[in-house]
Amino acid sequence: MFSIRIIGAGSIGNHLANAARSRGWQVTLTDIDPAALLRARESIYPGRYGSWDDAIVLKDSREAFGDPADVVFIGTPPDSHMTIALETLERVRPRALLIEKPLAGPGLDGCKKLHDVVLKSGVFAAVGYNHCLGKNTERAEMAIRSGILGNLQTISARTREHWKGIFGAHPWLSGPADSYLGFSARGGGATGEHSHAINIWQHFAHIAGAGRVSEVFATLDMVKQDGADYDQLALLTLKTEHGLVGDVIQDVVTQPAEKSARLQGSNGFVEWRVNHRPGHDAVLSGQGGDTIQEELIAKTRPDDFKAEIDHLACVLNGTVSQSPISLERGLDTMMVIAAAFKSHNLGRRVRIDWSAGYVPEAIL
Repeated sequence: MFSIRIIGAGSIGNHLANAARSRGWQVTLTDIDPAALLRARESIYPGRYGSWDDAIVLKDSREAFGDPADVVFIGTPPDSHMTIALETLERVRPRALLIEKPLAGPGLDGCKKLHDVVLKSGVFAAVGYNHCLGKNTERAEMAIRSGILGNLQTISARTREHWKGIFGAHPWLSGPADSYLGFSARGGGATGEHSHAINIWQHFAHIAGAGRVSEVFATLDMVKQDGADYDQLALLTLKTEHGLVGDVIQDVVTQPAEKSARLQGSNGFVEWRVNHRPGHDAVLSGQGGDTIQEELIAKTRPDDFKAEIDHLACVLNGTVSQSPISLERGLDTMMVIAAAFKSHNLGRRVRIDWSAGYVPEAIL
């Protein structure tokens, strides 16, 4: 049996607590706010899963910080991730460290240091882009590797979703300005909060052998109101080091939501979809004018987090050596996020120099 200490008793913290308990793990759920712990026990957890699980230990984050655990999950605001992660590696040295996405704000503060410390420590570190672990992703990867595409010509990815769903899951927040969500510089806004689209684009580019993103051109629709300052729409054009060109759209205004990625090749296509139909993800594929094949994959929201826990168990058991949610993959996504903001601010295409490391100076 593995143990997990969760820092942050918000929505994601409760999801991971439930997922870990469903696999028999020992769970300690922590927060610096007693009201958040009470809310988890009395409202969030029983509201989602039927009843509170008395096996979950609730503690103040500061009092529990030095407690040992196989896995430590950091589910606090993005601009606090680096400080907490570095202190965790210094004081606790868990077997695995999982950090919620996005990893940081677009300023990349602490990214290089965390990367260097993790490499030196030998601890497995990951970022919570759990769509890379979904069954629809596995099926899409199989289709890509089958050769159905022919020569890959482009990838398009979308995470377009009105963030009323986020505030519905966090009813104690009255709007964007009440948390990091309303501040792009803190990791909120469409580019940070909905960066699943950037990440899944990079994931499929990796699967297809197209290499890392080397060029970014972005236009962001910035909103400043009621004390908030965030991008509500992000349009990105990406080019990889091997010449693949594609696009990403992320926003916090679209309803109903669209979460998809389409790989178009010279012979056919593969399309990955989340919540394609109620209770189902899907993979669509086809060649030429042939009939489109649609594979429906049953999934609930808790399944996303159970996949994370199962993946971490495989890492801890030594049965997984290459992880699609590794720290390096999360940092690669952070570099594209940072490049998008720089491109928007400069009004031109920017280039990522991967040899310079995970620092702002690598974006030219």
